Amino acid sequence: MKAQELNRLIRADYGNIAGIVVRRDNKLVFENYYDGYDQHATIHIASVTKSILSILIGIAIDKGFIESVDQNILDFFEGYDIKRGERTIQKITLKDILTMTAPYKFKYEPYTKVYSSDDWSKAALDLLGGKGKIGEFKYTTVGIQVLSGILANATAKSITEFATENLFTPLDINTPKNVTIRNKDEYFAFLRDRQVSGWVIDPKGVNTAGWGLALSTNDMAKIGQLCLNMGKWNGKPILSSKWIGNSVKEHSKCGERPYGYLWWIINGKNSKDYAAIGDGGNVIFVSPSKKMVVAIASRFMPRAKDRVELIKKHILPCLEND
Repeated sequence: MKAQELNRLIRADYGNIAGIVVRRDNKLVFENYYDGYDQHATIHIASVTKSILSILIGIAIDKGFIESVDQNILDFFEGYDIKRGERTIQKITLKDILTMTAPYKFKYEPYTKVYSSDDWSKAALDLLGGKGKIGEFKYTTVGIQVLSGILANATAKSITEFATENLFTPLDINTPKNVTIRNKDEYFAFLRDRQVSGWVIDPKGVNTAGWGLALSTNDMAKIGQLCLNMGKWNGKPILSSKWIGNSVKEHSKCGERPYGYLWWIINGKNSKDYAAIGDGGNVIFVSPSKKMVVAIASRFMPRAKDRVELIKKHILPCLEND
């Protein structure tokens, strides 16, 4: 009866939700789809992509491709031409990018400038530094494209290839095809496509870091379960527990909301949950105290209702003892 009430609430008040998958104690306890979607449908997960990149960076560190988060970002861009008078970019580390505490030379995200360039990672790199201070929180989607360049250069593989080998295949997630976006019309078409699939790449073939990945709701739930299991899937280590632990503890703060390594920390009264949150209402919510994962995939919609509130107020109470 509780699940029926939850479904009525979703259909009445959250019309852009495509799917919800809930796992508890490593088992599927709720799975439902809405608005004509099914378990095979993929959705653009928007900024949830950032948290996937965090996982991939962690795997690259585990495997020795990257020394540590304290490594300077310029170590990965050999021959990069530092701008005259620049004194800051030389000091920026991977940790500064992962925690959104790197300074940038823009007030508003220059999407067009970066995404119309021939090399999105280099264009983002050109925006780093300036007169800002390292350590001040500045949320950015454009800026963290630097991480994709770092991952590709460090591993000498495409992001898709590295992710397939080390994350998607072990979790039985279908590898998304590469998608090229050439102009603003194609960008908005990708955002609004009901049948969207793939992972956006730049002209160099490097995948996006902050957006542009499409996964199914069940794929998202698997990612959350991997994190809840401290990096293990079916008992096999995919990612170190050390990386998970560091990723989901507070390193910086956006207002009153703590931030980890591209994960949002959701502090509760008696628990410390965390989430990957994307525009439109996409979320992977992980609750270690309740041993639960909630994945919500949603069609693009501006100013979507808060999914964390939906999860904490309705979904968890409905299903944690069901």
